[in-house]
Amino acid sequence: MTLAALKKAAQVKLMIFDVDGVLTDGCLHFGPEGEIMKSFNVLDGQGIKLLQQSGVITAIISARQSPIVARRAADLGITHVMQGIHEKKAAFLELISILGIKAEHCGFIGDDVIDLPVLSRVGFSASVPNAHAEVKSRVHYLTLAHGGNGAAREVCDFILQAQGRYDSVLANFLA
Repeated sequence: MTLAALKKAAQVKLMIFDVDGVLTDGCLHFGPEGEIMKSFNVLDGQGIKLLQQSGVITAIISARQSPIVARRAADLGITHVMQGIHEKKAAFLELISILGIKAEHCGFIGDDVIDLPVLSRVGFSASVPNAHAEVKSRVHYLTLAHGGNGAAREVCDFILQAQGRYDSVLANFLA
């Protein structure tokens, strides 16, 4: 954890998550009828909720379109969900325009080259250890946990710590 990454995470007002490879392990499981199944980590979900409770807006920008992602986002209270987006830069610019948030106050976690146009524009960028090498070499923070195995939670906790809110969030559970 570098001081520079902490300073950047301290400025995050909007945290955006990629799905496949970040909120999931990146594997797509096909059922007998051709349906796609994905697994999500409950620790990631709790981290996203804690981030929201601390006042950080959360969003999803994903290249794939999936009713499973829409359901998971709804369960977590993520209202800004952009799916089927192959031009992530345009989606990002539209989102920050709608929300009135500057790019330097945004965070994004992604894992593949399709994410680079957003990762290169946000104030705080993160990735996972199993990401593409070009992505890992360009982000401010690389998680210890792999995608779908607590990486999103790690980033959420990192932002909360950088913003000095981690202890107060935990206090709600320790009272």
